[in-house]
Amino acid sequence: MAIVDVGVYREGRRLDGVESIPEAHAHASLLPGAFAWVGLLRPTPEELALVAETFGLHALAVEDVATGKQRPKAEFYGDVLFLVLRPARYLDAVEEVEFGELHMFVGENFVLTIRLAENPSLGEVRRRMEDEPELLSLGPGAAAYAILDRVVDDYEPVVQGLQKDIDEIEDELFNGSGTSVALARRIYELSGEVIAFQRATAPLLGLVRDLRAREERRSAGIPLSPAPASVAAWDVELRRHLRDVEDHLIRIVEFADGFRYMLRDALSVHLGLVGREQNEQMALMTEASVRQSDQAKKISSWAAIIFAPSLVTGIYGMNFDLMPELHWAFGYPAAIGLMLAFAGSLYVIFKKKDWL
Repeated sequence: MAIVDVGVYREGRRLDGVESIPEAHAHASLLPGAFAWVGLLRPTPEELALVAETFGLHALAVEDVATGKQRPKAEFYGDVLFLVLRPARYLDAVEEVEFGELHMFVGENFVLTIRLAENPSLGEVRRRMEDEPELLSLGPGAAAYAILDRVVDDYEPVVQGLQKDIDEIEDELFNGSGTSVALARRIYELSGEVIAFQRATAPLLGLVRDLRAREERRSAGIPLSPAPASVAAWDVELRRHLRDVEDHLIRIVEFADGFRYMLRDALSVHLGLVGREQNEQMALMTEASVRQSDQAKKISSWAAIIFAPSLVTGIYGMNFDLMPELHWAFGYPAAIGLMLAFAGSLYVIFKKKDWL
C-alpha cells in the first residue's frame, strides 16, 4: 500500500495505535468528533479501489484520480467534497517550474489526500497542524485548509523564480544579445510555464472563493443544494483562514497575469530588435551593392575609353596596302588625333553622367 501516513484525530490530538486505513476508518466512524487523515502517494489501481470502497468514494471521482492530469476543481459527491489541486515548485538548477497533482477528499469524518507526484510534502503540513490542536480540533475542514494553504504558500517561490527569469530576459534584451535565437526560445518556453502556472492558480482562486462564499451563506442560514455535512463544520474561524488563502491567491494570480503581459512585451521588443538588425544588414548590403555598381561603372567607362583608340590602331594594324590615308603625309597625326578625340569625347560624356 502506498501509504505515506494514516492517523485519527480527536479534539486536535492524534490517537495512538492506528496503523492501517481500515482501523482509521473504524475509529473515525465510532468515536464522536474524530476524523481520519490518510495520505497516499501514487497508489496502484487495486489500492485505489480498496480505499474508495473503504471510504465510499464516488466512482467518477476515483476515475479522475486514476486518470490524472486533471484541472483544479471542486466537486461535491453527496457529503464528500472532492478537490483537485496543482501544486508547483521552482527548480533553481534548471530554472523551470515543476507541477504536481494532488487529489483530496473531505468527508464528514475523514480527509484523504492522494498525490500523483512527490510535490508537495504534506508531512510538514500534518506536523504543523498537530502543533496547533485548537485549529485541528475544528475537524476535516481544518486539515483541508492547511493543505490548501501549503499549496498556495509554495506558489510564492515560483513567483519569485519567474520574476528572476523575466528580469534576466529584460537584461539580455538590451545588453547586445537581444536578437539571439536562444533568447527567443527562452521567452517562448517561459511563456509556456507562465501559462501553465496561470492554469494552476486562476481556477484555484475561484474554487476558494466559492467554498468561502458557500460557507458564509450556510452560516447565514441560506439553504444549499447539495448541503454536504463535510463542510458544515467549517466554522467562522476556518472561513477566516480561507479568506487569508484567498488574499494570497489574488496576489499570485495578479503576478501571473503580469508575467504573461511582460513576456508578451519582451517578445515584441525582441522581434523589433531583430527587425531593426535585419534592416541595418539590408542597408549595409544596399550600400555595398551601390559601391559595387559605381566601381563597375568606372571600370566599364575606362574600358570604353581605352577601347576607342584600340579600335583605330587595330584597323590600321591590319597591314593592307590599299587603305585610306595610308600614304598620306598627315595620316599618322590624323590617326593619333582621332584616337584622342574618341577617348576625350567618351571621358567628357562619362564624367557628365557621373560615372567617373
